[in-house]
Amino acid sequence: MSDAPKTSGMTRLRNYFLTGFVVCAPLAITAYIAWSFIGWVDSWVKPYIPARYSPDTYLPFPVPGFGLIVALILITLIGFLTANIVGRAIVGFGERLLGRMPLVRGIYGSLKQIFETVLSNKGDMFRQVGLVEYPRKGVWSLVFVASEKETEINEKLDQEGDPLIAVFMPCTPNPTTGFLMYVLKSDIVLLDMTIEDGAKLIVSAGLVAPEVKSKMVTLNGEPINGTVANPPLGPHPARRSRTASSRPNK
Repeated sequence: MSDAPKTSGMTRLRNYFLTGFVVCAPLAITAYIAWSFIGWVDSWVKPYIPARYSPDTYLPFPVPGFGLIVALILITLIGFLTANIVGRAIVGFGERLLGRMPLVRGIYGSLKQIFETVLSNKGDMFRQVGLVEYPRKGVWSLVFVASEKETEINEKLDQEGDPLIAVFMPCTPNPTTGFLMYVLKSDIVLLDMTIEDGAKLIVSAGLVAPEVKSKMVTLNGEPINGTVANPPLGPHPARRSRTASSRPNK
């Protein structure tokens, strides 16, 4: 008779601990990452700040984040100066100098293109989350679908009415690494989830999934009713017959 209250009390304590852990762990990890980032920026910027302008000279303790504030101000000032004619001329001269260095020009050009793509609002980023059958038929992998562009790859490999589209298949739990693949448009099943939801699904290894949607669409806009693991087996114009026949039956 005495074991039941004891077991119930231990269960409640365990549940309290798990609830507190769920609340505290994300906060602690976020604070640790933010603090580490601030310290990293300060370690780079503070040594170049003259002592008379640094608050660390006049205070008995270091001021965290001062280097980050200085870095943000400098970056904004450089952006302001680059926006005028003189600034653009200086940047152009510097880029021409880097363009004459065999190793540096490739690294600089690639990094500049990546940052311009990521920070621009030109619609060149991934626009939707999709599924492709990889690494074999019947096994589905989550991919981020890029916008359609005419490239040399399309000129050489496109099929009539079914072009190739670049997709990025991220790895779990680090979505910054993965594989670039060119997949036929008819072989991509688009999902309703956002890019952010897709990234959460990848990082959490499937533990944090977005709300289930009632249907999906392919790239040509045709709806597909049913679940991902068992889509309907009827004929569908957006799927080739060999792909549809490979789907499992319930």
